Amino acid sequence: MKIATLVVDDEPIARHAVVRLLREDPDIVLGGEYGDGASAAQAIREQSPDLVFLDIQMPAMTGMDVVATIGAARMPATVFVTAYEQYAVRAFEANAVDYLVKPFSRDRFAETLRRAKARLGPGGVSGAAAGSIQQVLDALRRREGYLDRVPVRIDERVTFVDVDDIVWIKANRNIVEIHLAERVHEVRETMTSLAERLDPRHFARVHRSAIINVRRVQSIHPWFNGHHVVTMDTGQKLRMSRYQQEAFMRLVSTRS
Repeated sequence: MKIATLVVDDEPIARHAVVRLLREDPDIVLGGEYGDGASAAQAIREQSPDLVFLDIQMPAMTGMDVVATIGAARMPATVFVTAYEQYAVRAFEANAVDYLVKPFSRDRFAETLRRAKARLGPGGVSGAAAGSIQQVLDALRRREGYLDRVPVRIDERVTFVDVDDIVWIKANRNIVEIHLAERVHEVRETMTSLAERLDPRHFARVHRSAIINVRRVQSIHPWFNGHHVVTMDTGQKLRMSRYQQEAFMRLVSTRS
């Protein structure tokens, strides 16, 4: 069984160590090595590898951002690589996701690769289940705090949107539409998952399919049957569910 594999790490020494060990295994077909998250996300989309060794702590676009860009359900079998963060290690262990702590020994690497092969082989689970990967990422995000930027795909590249520039967010099945003043970006993530990563002091869910940036609200007007209409500073009007009004009004009053 040949296993198409990518290696992603911004530290050349660590990346080359993984590559060197992989090249000793005749089952591994190395598809490339990458030093940044944006290049890695593009390579995963284009090559659809079987396995990826993915560094968590990278500048600009982290390993978590790569997964968010691809979508946990679409990720290949993944071995997360981390420096020493024990919180991260506990999250990996709790969800049975393969990981390596840098610096790692040859024996530890061999054991990790053996487990990855077992997942990919006949009767195994193809990669860590998407739910397990998502649970790990959720745990790490809670540790990190709220988002400052959201990675979005534009043509063949990944860029970042400052959360302050978001006017509102619309749910569309397993995709969210991020509405800015002059354009809309689609991100493969559920509304619930994204909402958990946004600062609740600045973002409010006014409807089951809409989240707004409270700082971009221009006015609120009563509608009918207990509903209200929220007008954003772009002129966009959004209906607010009556079940969300109390929480939203509380947010607005704290900003007065």
